[in-house]
Amino acid sequence: MVAKVRERFSVSKQETLNFNMERLNLRKLNELEVRKEYQIEITNRFAAWKNIKENIKISAAESLGL
Repeated sequence: MVAKVRERFSVSKQETLNFNMERLNLRKLNELEVRKEYQIEITNRFAAWKNIKENIKISAAESLGL
C-alpha cells in the first residue's frame, strides 16, 4: 500500500514538473513590434497588480484600522 502511494506521488510530481516546462520562443523578442507588445503586456500586468495591492492595503486600513 505504501509503495503504491509513493509511486502515485512520484508520477504526479513528474507530470506536474513536465506540465510547467513550457518553452517560450524568446527569439521573437528580436522583432521590434513583438518586443514592444511584450513590454506593454508586462507593464499592464504589473500595473494591475499594484492596483490590487494598494486596494487591499486601503481596504484593510479602513476596515481594521491602523
